[in-house]
Amino acid sequence: MKRTGSISRRLMIAAVAASGLALSAGAALAQSIKVAAIYTLPVEQQWISRIHQALNTAKDRGDIEYVFSENVANTDYERVMREYAESGVQLIVGEVFGLERAARKVAKDYPETAFLMGSSFGPVGPNFSVFDNWIHEPSYLSGMVAGGATKTNIIGMVGGYAIPEVNRLMNAFMEGAREVNPDVRFLVNFLDSWYDPPKAKESAFAMMDAGADVMFAERFGVSDAAVERGMKAVGNVVDTSGDYPSTILASALWHMEPTIDKAIANVAAGTFQAADYGQYSFMGFGGGSLVMDESLIPAETVTKVKEYQSEIMEGLFRVNVNDERPVSDK
Repeated sequence: MKRTGSISRRLMIAAVAASGLALSAGAALAQSIKVAAIYTLPVEQQWISRIHQALNTAKDRGDIEYVFSENVANTDYERVMREYAESGVQLIVGEVFGLERAARKVAKDYPETAFLMGSSFGPVGPNFSVFDNWIHEPSYLSGMVAGGATKTNIIGMVGGYAIPEVNRLMNAFMEGAREVNPDVRFLVNFLDSWYDPPKAKESAFAMMDAGADVMFAERFGVSDAAVERGMKAVGNVVDTSGDYPSTILASALWHMEPTIDKAIANVAAGTFQAADYGQYSFMGFGGGSLVMDESLIPAETVTKVKEYQSEIMEGLFRVNVNDERPVSDK
């Protein structure tokens, strides 16, 4: 179902670091760009919510006209892409994991339309650009928080699908936890679903029964389990600490604004071309950040996390990118 305009959602609007890539309100585009987004899930889903929020921010600045379709079935995705391209939209944004061939075929048929797609693969000329949520850096830092918080030395991790985009965040989290706690062990499970809070909750309960006292909530539902059992959790992509007070230790946040603003600027300037926009999700570009509830975290852990964060921002520490499927410790 196609919907237009901005919708009031219960989402935390995180401050994004100032960057030369962002378009200021005082420098709004002379002519707004027509942008359409296609989502396979509801805009409330955490990953998609970041894209939706960034596009609404650009819309509110007056830089773009924004329409979107949510809950688009895979079988309908190509048709919706073509409808938007035929309507004269200048930039189409979406996620095409599992739909790569169809999406790239559409882009090839509309070379004058700019496409910016979440993808596991590379860009293709002249007009198919890709992005992803490269928040492995704040994920590493959130892992340090978890490693310093666990008392049982067992951390549970519930993910959606074991694809590179998820794997790299979970592996970075695990490395961060081991940096402060070499004795920590992990229980890992994938739901094979992007949005199934009840299933995520049950998986978390099983891990807690096995001794986990800190949970990595890559999916919605895990933090609900933590609340019910009086355990702690670490968030991913969005900050849900307001919904789970005294439960969320830290969250690795994704800010899509630098990516969206760069693409809009390129379309406006007539310079948009096939490129990998992944770097704009890095902390140095303001695309990722860490939020901590310091009242729940040991002071020595907070200090060490901040030291590593400074080194990341200064280019003195690089978090490893590991796309391999993470597994439970034996």
